[in-house]
Parts: sequence; C-alpha cells; structure tokens
Amino acid sequence: MENKITSHIVKGVILSTLSIVFSVIVYVFNLYELTWLSWINYLIFLGGLVYGAVLFSNESNHNVTFGNVFAHGFKTTSVVIVITCVYTFLSMKFLFPDMVDKILEMSRKQMEKNPKMTDEMIEQAIAMTKKYFLPFALGGAIIGTGILGALGSLLGAAIAKKNPNPFQDSIN
Repeated sequence: MENKITSHIVKGVILSTLSIVFSVIVYVFNLYELTWLSWINYLIFLGGLVYGAVLFSNESNHNVTFGNVFAHGFKTTSVVIVITCVYTFLSMKFLFPDMVDKILEMSRKQMEKNPKMTDEMIEQAIAMTKKYFLPFALGGAIIGTGILGALGSLLGAAIAKKNPNPFQDSIN
C-alpha cells in the first residue's frame, strides 16, 4: 500500500492559518509592544516547515533526496508567502485599517527616544512611512518569509531521514 503524501499546499494553508490566528490575537489584545511575541510566530513557522519536511520524507518511505525535501519545504513557503500577502493587504485596507496608525504611533515613540531626531525629522519620517507602508509591509512579508522559509526548508531537509539510494525500492 502506497502512502499518500500530504500536499505542500495543505501544509502551507495550515501554517498560514496558524500565523494569521496568532497575528489576530496580537492585534485584538493590543500586544504590539511585546516584540518577543513575533519570535513565537517565527518558531511556529520554522517548526512547521521542519515537521512538514520530516513528514514528507516519512510519507515517501524515505526515498527522497535532500533537494526533494528542500523543494517541498520551499513550495510550502511559497504558499505561505501568497496567503500572508493577501492577508496583509486585506487586514491593512479592510479588516484592521487602524493597525497602520497604531504601528506608526509606536514608531513615533521610538523615534522620540532618539535625541538626534528633531520633531520635523520625525514628522517627515512618519509621513513617508505612512505613504509607503503597504508596499513596505508586503515586501517585508515576501522577503522575510522567503528567507525564513529557505532556512526552515534547509533545516528540514537536513533533519529528514533519506535512503542512501533513493532510486532503489525499499524491500520490507
């Protein structure tokens, strides 16, 4: 009996859903200021990619190569990137439009702590950031998730068990 392999799309949807639920919780409970919370989201994503890579290897009876496992992990990452970008756009434009203002206010507080920044410089920085916030957020989501996904896929491919010769059927 041949094992059914869980699709990278299913894994990507699950990881994206977890990330979205986590970010909604952070928003609803106004936990933006706790920067360590973002690390939990990153660890969940990395753990999910590694688990997905190991699961892919197990479902393939370990007849995989490092490249096969890495490709599967990065395809999962690609699904997460697409869903994350759609969610980011929808949340900033329609679901939570005040999120941008909250983030900008946090940025203003951080800039005010810097004695080298004048009020005029802070206002210019906030105006520029507000104007290009969505493109920067989407770009950050794509690049950040892509880099983290590549690292998670590499780690998962390194950990997943592989047969020495993937072209030879395992006889049990």
